[in-house]
Amino acid sequence: MIIESLLDTDLYKFSMMQVVLHHYPAAHVEYRFKCRNPGIELVPYIDEIRAELAALCSLRFTTDELDYLREMRFIKSDFVDFLGLFQLNAKYVTIEPAEAGNGEIEIRIVGPWLHTILFEVPLLAIVNEVYFRNTQPGLDLAEGRRRLQAKIALLHETPDYEHCRIADYGTRRRFSRVWHEEVLTTLRDGLDKQLAGTSNVWFARRLGLVPLGTLAHEYLQAHQALGPRLRDSQVSALETWAMEYRGDLGIALSDVYGLEAFLRDFDMYFCKLFDGARHDSGDPFDWGERMIAHYRANRVDPRTKVLVFSDGLDIPKVMQLYEHFRGRCLLAFGVGTNLSNDVGPEPLNIVIKMIRCNGQPVAKLSDSPGKNMCEDKAYVAYLRQVFEIPAEQG
Repeated sequence: MIIESLLDTDLYKFSMMQVVLHHYPAAHVEYRFKCRNPGIELVPYIDEIRAELAALCSLRFTTDELDYLREMRFIKSDFVDFLGLFQLNAKYVTIEPAEAGNGEIEIRIVGPWLHTILFEVPLLAIVNEVYFRNTQPGLDLAEGRRRLQAKIALLHETPDYEHCRIADYGTRRRFSRVWHEEVLTTLRDGLDKQLAGTSNVWFARRLGLVPLGTLAHEYLQAHQALGPRLRDSQVSALETWAMEYRGDLGIALSDVYGLEAFLRDFDMYFCKLFDGARHDSGDPFDWGERMIAHYRANRVDPRTKVLVFSDGLDIPKVMQLYEHFRGRCLLAFGVGTNLSNDVGPEPLNIVIKMIRCNGQPVAKLSDSPGKNMCEDKAYVAYLRQVFEIPAEQG
C-alpha cells in the first residue's frame, strides 16, 4: 500500500479544501492527468494503479491525525469535524488507456470539488511509485544518497549561505514513499535550520518538521467559473482567501494568467495585505525584479515581503537566486523533484490539472506555455483577450 494516510499530501490541499467547504461546497469540477515525458508507457500498470486507488479510498483520518490538524492556527474546528467524516470515493476517478493507443493512460477525476480535491497529490505519488517499482526493481539507491549528500554539503558548507533555507515540495513526483522519508530525514539531520519544512503534512508530523503551503493554481482557476465575472476572477479569488484566513497564509500565486496580468490585479491593497508571492513559471530573476519594483511602486518596502521560488529548482539555482536577491526581500525556496526523485533514472514529469468547474472550461496561462492545459481552444483565446495576454502565452 503506497499511501498509508490521508495526511500524505500537500498542506495547501487542506487550506484550499477549507475554503471550498466554507464558500463553494456545491462546486463541481473535472481534473485531467498528463505525462509530459514522451514515450512513457503506463498502460501495463493500470491494474496496479487502480488497486492502489482502491486502497487510498479505504483510508480515514485517525483521531490523532485530526488532533494534529486541529492544532494548526488557521484550521477551523468545523473543517476538522468534516474531515472526521471524510472518505475519498473511487467512483469519481476513471483510469483507462489513452485513445491514441500509445501506451499512455487517461486519468479523469470528475465530481464535487469538496470530495475530489484530495485526489491529485496521492494519485500522482501512486503513479510514480508504481511506474518506478516496475521499471527499476531493486534499484541501488547509493547514487541517490550520494547526490543528496552533495546537495547538503553544497548548501550547508558554502560560506555566507547559513540563512539560505529550503523546503521540500516533492510529494507528487517522489521516487517512492520510503525514499521520500529517507530524504527528509537526511535533510533534517544534515541541514538543521536550513531546512524550513515540507509541504507533506504526514511527514511533517512524523519527523517533527514545519508543514508549509498556501494555495495552488486550481484555486484561482476555479474562480473563472465561480467569480462575479471572468475579468475579476483573480481578484475575487484573492479576496475570498483573505476573507477566510484574515491575513494568515498570505502567499499569492502569481502565474495563473502570467505576471503582467497578476500585477494589474495585485494592487496596493493586496501588496499590503498579503505576505508575499510565489513564482512557479517564467524567468525567476526577471520575476523577482519585477515583484520588487511593483512593491516599491505601491509604497511597500520589499524587504518586508516574501518571494517564494518553486519552479523546477535545484540547489545551485537556489543559491544563485539567494545571492541575487538577499537583503532586498525575504526569501523562501521550495525544491521538489530534485530532492524527492534524483536517484538516477529520469523522473516522470506528471501533473493532474483542473480543466472544468461547474461545467465551464478553466485554464492556466502561465509564463511557461508548456505548463498550460485546457481542452477548449476557443476558451483559451477568450481568456487571453480578457486578461490581455499575448498569444504566445498559451
